[in-house]
Amino acid sequence: MKFTCERNVLLKEIAMAQEIISSKNAISILSNIYIEAENDTLSIMATDIKVNFETKVPVMVIEPGSTTVFGDKFLGILNSIPDGELEFEQNDQKVTIKPTLKKIRFQLKSITSDKFPEFPVPDMDSFFIMPIKDFKGMISQTVFAISDDETRYFMNGVFFEKAEHKIAMVATDGRRLAYISKEVGTEIPDFSGIIIPPKILNIIIKRAGDEGLISISVTEKIIFIHFGSYHLSSVLIEGQFPNYRRVIPESQSYSFSVNRLEMLDALKRVSLLVEQKSHRIYLGIASGTISVYSEESDIGTAKEDIPCKYEGEEVSIALNYRYIEEPFKVMTDEEISIHFTEPSKAITIMPEPEKDFFHVIMPMQP
Repeated sequence: MKFTCERNVLLKEIAMAQEIISSKNAISILSNIYIEAENDTLSIMATDIKVNFETKVPVMVIEPGSTTVFGDKFLGILNSIPDGELEFEQNDQKVTIKPTLKKIRFQLKSITSDKFPEFPVPDMDSFFIMPIKDFKGMISQTVFAISDDETRYFMNGVFFEKAEHKIAMVATDGRRLAYISKEVGTEIPDFSGIIIPPKILNIIIKRAGDEGLISISVTEKIIFIHFGSYHLSSVLIEGQFPNYRRVIPESQSYSFSVNRLEMLDALKRVSLLVEQKSHRIYLGIASGTISVYSEESDIGTAKEDIPCKYEGEEVSIALNYRYIEEPFKVMTDEEISIHFTEPSKAITIMPEPEKDFFHVIMPMQP
Protein backbone atom coordinates (compact mmCIF):
# COMPACT_ATOMS: atom_id res chain seq x y z
CA MET A 1 0.00 0.00 0.00
CA LYS A 2 1.19 3.48 -0.83
CA PHE A 3 -0.55 6.86 -0.87
CA THR A 4 0.11 10.58 -0.44
CA CYS A 5 -2.11 13.13 1.27
CA GLU A 6 -2.18 16.43 3.11
CA ARG A 7 -1.06 16.10 6.71
CA ASN A 8 -3.73 18.41 8.19
CA VAL A 9 -6.56 16.49 6.46
CA LEU A 10 -5.33 13.19 7.89
CA LEU A 11 -4.50 14.59 11.34
CA LYS A 12 -8.09 15.63 12.13
CA GLU A 13 -9.47 12.17 11.36
CA ILE A 14 -6.71 10.22 13.12
CA ALA A 15 -7.20 12.39 16.23
CA MET A 16 -10.89 11.54 16.23
CA ALA A 17 -10.17 7.84 15.70
CA GLN A 18 -7.71 7.85 18.58
CA GLU A 19 -10.41 9.21 20.93
CA ILE A 20 -12.32 5.98 20.37
CA ILE A 21 -9.42 3.73 21.34
CA SER A 22 -9.19 2.77 25.01
CA SER A 23 -6.24 0.34 24.89
CA LYS A 24 -2.70 1.75 24.95
CA ASN A 25 -1.00 -1.63 24.45
CA ALA A 26 1.11 -1.43 21.28
CA ILE A 27 0.71 -5.12 20.49
CA SER A 28 -3.10 -5.11 20.79
CA ILE A 29 -5.15 -4.81 17.63
CA LEU A 30 -7.57 -2.60 19.63
CA SER A 31 -4.76 -0.02 19.98
CA ASN A 32 -4.49 0.15 16.21
CA ILE A 33 -6.28 2.22 13.60
CA TYR A 34 -7.38 0.42 10.45
CA ILE A 35 -6.56 2.19 7.19
CA GLU A 36 -7.43 1.09 3.66
CA ALA A 37 -6.39 2.96 0.51
CA GLU A 38 -8.42 2.43 -2.64
CA ASN A 39 -9.84 4.57 -5.49
CA ASP A 40 -8.14 7.71 -4.17
CA THR A 41 -9.94 7.31 -0.85
CA LEU A 42 -8.55 6.37 2.55
CA SER A 43 -10.96 4.55 4.88
CA ILE A 44 -10.14 4.96 8.57
CA MET A 45 -11.62 2.77 11.32
CA ALA A 46 -11.15 2.49 15.08
CA THR A 47 -12.92 0.64 17.87
CA ASP A 48 -12.86 -0.20 21.56
CA ILE A 49 -15.26 -3.09 20.84
CA LYS A 50 -18.21 -1.15 22.24
CA VAL A 51 -17.88 2.06 20.20
CA ASN A 52 -16.97 1.93 16.50
CA PHE A 53 -15.77 4.76 14.26
CA GLU A 54 -15.38 4.97 10.49
CA THR A 55 -14.68 7.79 8.07
CA LYS A 56 -13.16 8.41 4.63
CA VAL A 57 -10.77 11.10 3.36
CA PRO A 58 -9.46 11.89 -0.13
CA VAL A 59 -5.87 10.79 -0.83
CA MET A 60 -3.81 9.98 -3.91
CA VAL A 61 -3.49 6.21 -4.01
CA ILE A 62 -0.36 4.92 -5.72
CA GLU A 63 -0.80 1.32 -4.61
CA PRO A 64 -4.03 0.09 -2.95
CA GLY A 65 -3.98 -1.97 0.22
CA SER A 66 -4.86 -2.06 3.90
CA THR A 67 -3.16 -2.42 7.28
CA THR A 68 -3.44 -1.29 10.92
CA VAL A 69 -1.06 1.02 12.77
CA PHE A 70 -0.56 1.86 16.44
CA GLY A 71 -2.87 4.85 16.84
CA ASP A 72 -1.08 6.62 19.68
CA LYS A 73 2.26 6.82 17.85
CA PHE A 74 0.66 7.52 14.46
CA LEU A 75 -1.11 10.54 15.96
CA GLY A 76 2.11 11.65 17.67
CA ILE A 77 3.96 11.52 14.35
CA LEU A 78 1.31 13.57 12.56
CA ASN A 79 1.33 16.15 15.37
CA SER A 80 5.13 16.46 15.15
CA ILE A 81 5.44 17.31 11.47
CA PRO A 82 4.50 20.57 9.72
CA ASP A 83 1.57 21.01 7.36
CA GLY A 84 2.16 19.79 3.86
CA GLU A 85 2.14 16.61 1.85
CA LEU A 86 3.24 13.32 3.36
CA GLU A 87 3.82 9.89 1.92
CA PHE A 88 2.62 6.70 3.56
CA GLU A 89 4.01 3.34 2.40
CA GLN A 90 3.63 -0.19 3.73
CA ASN A 91 6.06 -3.04 3.14
CA ASP A 92 5.84 -6.34 4.99
CA GLN A 93 4.91 -5.53 8.62
CA LYS A 94 6.25 -1.99 8.58
CA VAL A 95 4.84 1.34 7.45
CA THR A 96 6.97 4.33 6.50
CA ILE A 97 5.73 7.90 6.94
CA LYS A 98 7.71 10.67 5.21
CA PRO A 99 6.83 14.37 5.08
CA THR A 100 7.96 15.88 1.79
CA LEU A 101 9.12 19.15 3.40
CA LYS A 102 11.44 17.55 5.97
CA LYS A 103 14.29 15.07 5.63
CA ILE A 104 12.87 12.70 8.21
CA ARG A 105 11.37 9.26 8.02
CA PHE A 106 9.24 7.47 10.59
CA GLN A 107 8.77 3.72 10.60
CA LEU A 108 6.01 1.97 12.52
CA LYS A 109 5.37 -1.72 12.92
CA SER A 110 1.91 -2.77 11.81
CA ILE A 111 -0.58 -5.58 12.41
CA THR A 112 -2.32 -7.12 9.40
CA SER A 113 -5.78 -5.77 8.71
CA ASP A 114 -7.46 -9.19 8.71
CA LYS A 115 -7.12 -9.26 12.52
CA PHE A 116 -9.20 -6.09 12.89
CA PRO A 117 -12.74 -6.68 14.25
CA GLU A 118 -15.69 -6.51 11.86
CA PHE A 119 -18.20 -3.71 12.47
CA PRO A 120 -21.97 -4.26 12.70
CA VAL A 121 -23.88 -3.18 9.59
CA PRO A 122 -27.08 -1.13 10.03
CA ASP A 123 -30.31 -1.49 8.10
CA MET A 124 -30.21 1.67 6.00
CA ASP A 125 -34.03 1.81 5.91
CA SER A 126 -34.21 2.18 9.70
CA PHE A 127 -32.60 5.65 9.94
CA PHE A 128 -34.36 8.92 10.72
CA ILE A 129 -32.81 12.36 10.36
CA MET A 130 -32.83 15.61 12.30
CA PRO A 131 -30.74 18.79 12.42
CA ILE A 132 -27.39 18.01 13.99
CA LYS A 133 -27.53 21.25 16.00
CA ASP A 134 -30.74 20.06 17.70
CA PHE A 135 -29.23 16.66 18.55
CA LYS A 136 -26.11 18.27 20.00
CA GLY A 137 -28.31 20.58 22.06
CA MET A 138 -30.14 17.58 23.49
CA ILE A 139 -26.87 15.95 24.49
CA SER A 140 -25.57 19.15 26.10
CA GLN A 141 -28.71 19.53 28.23
CA THR A 142 -28.50 15.98 29.64
CA VAL A 143 -25.11 14.26 29.51
CA PHE A 144 -23.65 16.00 32.59
CA ALA A 145 -26.43 14.56 34.80
CA ILE A 146 -25.39 10.92 34.18
CA SER A 147 -24.54 8.91 37.30
CA ASP A 148 -20.94 7.74 37.75
CA ASP A 149 -21.99 5.07 40.26
CA GLU A 150 -21.12 1.82 38.46
CA THR A 151 -23.33 -0.20 40.80
CA ARG A 152 -26.28 1.62 39.24
CA TYR A 153 -25.10 0.96 35.70
CA PHE A 154 -28.56 1.65 34.22
CA MET A 155 -28.01 5.32 35.15
CA ASN A 156 -24.55 5.44 33.52
CA GLY A 157 -25.99 6.68 30.23
CA VAL A 158 -28.63 8.91 28.65
CA PHE A 159 -32.11 7.46 28.20
CA PHE A 160 -33.37 7.98 24.64
CA GLU A 161 -36.96 7.34 23.60
CA LYS A 162 -39.56 8.08 20.97
CA ALA A 163 -42.40 10.23 22.31
CA GLU A 164 -45.04 10.36 19.56
CA HIS A 165 -43.59 12.64 16.85
CA LYS A 166 -40.74 13.74 19.14
CA ILE A 167 -37.64 12.19 20.63
CA ALA A 168 -36.64 12.71 24.24
CA MET A 169 -33.41 12.42 26.21
CA VAL A 170 -33.27 12.00 29.99
CA ALA A 171 -30.39 11.61 32.42
CA THR A 172 -30.38 11.22 36.20
CA ASP A 173 -28.04 10.26 39.01
CA GLY A 174 -30.82 9.88 41.59
CA ARG A 175 -30.43 13.38 43.02
CA ARG A 176 -31.12 15.37 39.84
CA LEU A 177 -32.76 14.85 36.49
CA ALA A 178 -32.29 16.52 33.09
CA TYR A 179 -34.99 16.27 30.41
CA ILE A 180 -35.31 17.55 26.84
CA SER A 181 -37.52 16.67 23.88
CA LYS A 182 -37.41 17.75 20.24
CA GLU A 183 -39.69 17.51 17.25
CA VAL A 184 -37.88 15.69 14.46
CA GLY A 185 -40.01 16.74 11.51
CA THR A 186 -39.76 13.35 9.80
CA GLU A 187 -41.24 9.95 10.51
CA ILE A 188 -39.47 8.14 13.36
CA PRO A 189 -39.33 4.33 13.23
CA ASP A 190 -40.73 2.69 16.36
CA PHE A 191 -38.15 1.74 18.98
CA SER A 192 -38.19 0.98 22.67
CA GLY A 193 -36.43 3.35 25.06
CA ILE A 194 -32.65 2.76 25.11
CA ILE A 195 -29.71 3.84 27.30
CA ILE A 196 -26.83 5.40 25.33
CA PRO A 197 -23.32 5.33 26.88
CA PRO A 198 -21.79 8.81 27.25
CA LYS A 199 -18.65 8.09 25.18
CA ILE A 200 -20.32 8.28 21.79
CA LEU A 201 -22.38 11.31 22.86
CA ASN A 202 -19.30 13.22 24.05
CA ILE A 203 -17.55 12.53 20.74
CA ILE A 204 -20.52 14.00 18.86
CA ILE A 205 -20.51 17.10 21.09
CA LYS A 206 -16.78 17.59 20.58
CA ARG A 207 -16.42 16.75 16.90
CA ALA A 208 -19.70 17.47 15.10
CA GLY A 209 -20.36 20.89 13.60
CA ASP A 210 -23.65 22.78 13.87
CA GLU A 211 -24.62 22.60 10.20
CA GLY A 212 -26.39 19.81 8.37
CA LEU A 213 -28.28 16.70 9.41
CA ILE A 214 -27.56 13.68 11.56
CA SER A 215 -28.94 10.21 10.81
CA ILE A 216 -29.88 7.88 13.68
CA SER A 217 -30.87 4.23 13.75
CA VAL A 218 -31.75 2.25 16.88
CA THR A 219 -31.74 -1.51 17.24
CA GLU A 220 -32.23 -3.65 20.32
CA LYS A 221 -28.54 -3.52 21.29
CA ILE A 222 -26.83 -0.88 19.09
CA ILE A 223 -27.30 2.75 18.08
CA PHE A 224 -25.91 3.89 14.71
CA ILE A 225 -25.16 7.57 14.10
CA HIS A 226 -24.04 9.08 10.79
CA PHE A 227 -23.09 12.71 10.11
CA GLY A 228 -20.89 14.17 7.41
CA SER A 229 -18.37 11.50 6.47
CA TYR A 230 -18.52 9.88 9.92
CA HIS A 231 -20.19 6.60 10.81
CA LEU A 232 -20.39 5.86 14.55
CA SER A 233 -22.04 3.02 16.41
CA SER A 234 -22.21 2.02 20.06
CA VAL A 235 -23.37 -0.93 22.08
CA LEU A 236 -26.21 0.16 24.38
CA ILE A 237 -26.34 -0.15 28.17
CA GLU A 238 -28.60 -3.00 29.20
CA GLY A 239 -31.01 -2.57 32.07
CA GLN A 240 -34.21 -0.81 33.07
CA PHE A 241 -33.99 2.97 33.25
CA PRO A 242 -35.89 4.41 36.26
CA ASN A 243 -39.44 5.69 35.74
CA TYR A 244 -38.31 9.30 35.50
CA ARG A 245 -41.85 10.68 35.14
CA ARG A 246 -42.56 9.93 38.79
CA VAL A 247 -39.99 12.49 39.99
CA ILE A 248 -41.13 15.35 37.76
CA PRO A 249 -43.31 17.69 39.86
CA GLU A 250 -46.81 18.06 38.42
CA SER A 251 -47.25 21.53 39.88
CA GLN A 252 -45.28 23.86 42.13
CA SER A 253 -46.57 26.72 44.24
CA TYR A 254 -43.84 29.35 43.89
CA SER A 255 -41.25 30.53 41.41
CA PHE A 256 -38.65 33.22 40.93
CA SER A 257 -36.62 34.28 37.92
CA VAL A 258 -33.03 35.43 37.83
CA ASN A 259 -30.44 36.55 35.28
CA ARG A 260 -28.49 33.46 34.27
CA LEU A 261 -25.04 35.07 34.08
CA GLU A 262 -25.48 36.94 37.37
CA MET A 263 -26.42 33.67 39.06
CA LEU A 264 -23.46 31.84 37.53
CA ASP A 265 -21.05 34.52 38.69
CA ALA A 266 -22.48 34.42 42.22
CA LEU A 267 -22.22 30.62 42.35
CA LYS A 268 -18.63 30.78 41.14
CA ARG A 269 -17.62 33.27 43.82
CA VAL A 270 -19.51 31.73 46.73
CA SER A 271 -18.31 28.22 45.85
CA LEU A 272 -14.76 29.32 46.74
CA LEU A 273 -15.73 28.95 50.40
CA VAL A 274 -18.09 26.00 50.09
CA GLU A 275 -17.25 22.86 52.08
CA GLN A 276 -15.75 20.63 49.39
CA LYS A 277 -17.17 17.33 50.61
CA SER A 278 -20.83 18.32 50.62
CA HIS A 279 -20.74 21.17 48.01
CA ARG A 280 -23.67 22.67 49.93
CA ILE A 281 -24.82 26.22 49.27
CA TYR A 282 -27.99 28.04 50.29
CA LEU A 283 -30.40 30.12 48.25
CA GLY A 284 -32.13 32.66 50.48
CA ILE A 285 -35.13 33.82 48.47
CA ALA A 286 -36.91 37.04 49.44
CA SER A 287 -39.01 39.63 47.65
CA GLY A 288 -36.82 41.09 44.88
CA THR A 289 -33.56 39.50 46.09
CA ILE A 290 -31.88 36.13 46.20
CA SER A 291 -28.93 35.55 48.55
CA VAL A 292 -26.41 32.91 47.51
CA TYR A 293 -24.36 31.93 50.56
CA SER A 294 -22.17 29.20 52.02
CA GLU A 295 -22.52 27.70 55.48
CA GLU A 296 -20.20 28.64 58.33
CA SER A 297 -16.97 26.61 58.24
CA ASP A 298 -13.38 26.65 59.48
CA ILE A 299 -12.28 28.55 56.38
CA GLY A 300 -15.00 31.20 56.48
CA THR A 301 -18.19 32.12 54.65
CA ALA A 302 -19.29 33.89 51.48
CA LYS A 303 -22.55 35.59 50.54
CA GLU A 304 -23.74 37.48 47.49
CA ASP A 305 -27.10 39.15 46.88
CA ILE A 306 -28.47 39.43 43.35
CA PRO A 307 -31.81 40.77 42.12
CA CYS A 308 -34.63 38.38 41.26
CA LYS A 309 -38.32 38.52 40.41
CA TYR A 310 -40.17 36.99 43.35
CA GLU A 311 -43.13 37.86 45.49
CA GLY A 312 -43.74 35.61 48.47
CA GLU A 313 -42.57 34.55 51.88
CA GLU A 314 -38.87 34.31 52.60
CA VAL A 315 -37.46 30.81 52.21
CA SER A 316 -34.03 29.15 52.25
CA ILE A 317 -33.16 26.11 50.11
CA ALA A 318 -29.96 24.04 50.52
CA LEU A 319 -28.50 22.64 47.28
CA ASN A 320 -25.38 21.01 45.90
CA TYR A 321 -23.94 24.01 44.04
CA ARG A 322 -22.68 21.84 41.17
CA TYR A 323 -26.22 20.61 40.56
CA ILE A 324 -27.46 24.13 39.97
CA GLU A 325 -24.30 25.45 38.31
CA GLU A 326 -24.15 22.77 35.56
CA PRO A 327 -27.65 23.41 34.14
CA PHE A 328 -27.01 27.17 34.22
CA LYS A 329 -23.80 26.62 32.24
CA VAL A 330 -25.44 24.71 29.39
CA MET A 331 -28.44 27.00 29.09
CA THR A 332 -28.10 30.01 26.80
CA ASP A 333 -31.19 31.96 27.85
CA GLU A 334 -30.86 35.33 29.57
CA GLU A 335 -33.52 34.68 32.22
CA ILE A 336 -33.96 31.42 34.16
CA SER A 337 -36.90 30.55 36.39
CA ILE A 338 -36.74 28.24 39.41
CA HIS A 339 -39.97 26.64 40.64
CA PHE A 340 -40.48 25.16 44.12
CA THR A 341 -43.11 24.29 46.73
CA GLU A 342 -41.13 23.97 49.96
CA PRO A 343 -37.42 23.70 50.90
CA SER A 344 -37.46 19.91 51.27
CA LYS A 345 -39.08 19.14 47.92
CA ALA A 346 -37.67 19.09 44.38
CA ILE A 347 -37.02 22.33 42.52
CA THR A 348 -37.39 22.71 38.75
CA ILE A 349 -35.09 24.90 36.65
CA MET A 350 -36.49 26.18 33.34
CA PRO A 351 -35.60 28.81 30.74
CA GLU A 352 -37.74 31.94 30.70
CA PRO A 353 -39.94 31.71 28.66
CA GLU A 354 -40.36 27.92 28.90
CA LYS A 355 -38.91 25.73 26.15
CA ASP A 356 -38.58 22.01 25.56
CA PHE A 357 -36.21 21.20 28.44
CA PHE A 358 -35.99 21.44 32.22
CA HIS A 359 -33.87 20.25 35.16
CA VAL A 360 -35.15 18.80 38.43
CA ILE A 361 -32.95 18.93 41.56
CA MET A 362 -33.52 17.45 44.99
CA PRO A 363 -32.53 19.82 47.82
CA MET A 364 -30.04 18.84 50.53
CA GLN A 365 -30.67 18.71 54.25
CA PRO A 366 -29.97 22.15 55.76
